[in-house]
Amino acid sequence: MRSYLVVGNQTLASPELEAAIREQLTSGATDFHVVVPVEPAQKGFTWDEGEAHAAARDRLDAFIHKLEAMGADASGEIGSRDPIEAVHDALRNHPVDEIILSTLPPGISRWLGQDVPTRLRGSVLVPVTVVTATRESERAG
Repeated sequence: MRSYLVVGNQTLASPELEAAIREQLTSGATDFHVVVPVEPAQKGFTWDEGEAHAAARDRLDAFIHKLEAMGADASGEIGSRDPIEAVHDALRNHPVDEIILSTLPPGISRWLGQDVPTRLRGSVLVPVTVVTATRESERAG
């Protein structure tokens, strides 16, 4: 059974990520572990960690339910604000065959602006696939 680590937050409901997951499901039984890095919920010049954690939990729960409805075995966790740190933390307990990193589109995505895909590829021993949501699906989600 192949196992995947899905890393995402605002894009977990995107059709692009769903298509990537469905593609993996067609190749046989799969197991998905999802990590949702906590994104700051801005309140002026500060951010509310409780609200950010609750929003991440809601996205995680909805995505795990979606994966299970698609026939996948799924588990998940809320991760560190830093997506690379969140991945390393998740990999300690959930070794995987591949990482699927789901991002917002260029120009909007902090992760792409911070070159998270390249940095992540340089810090793990498994392949990293990047799925980028379109601006249209980001607005819909």
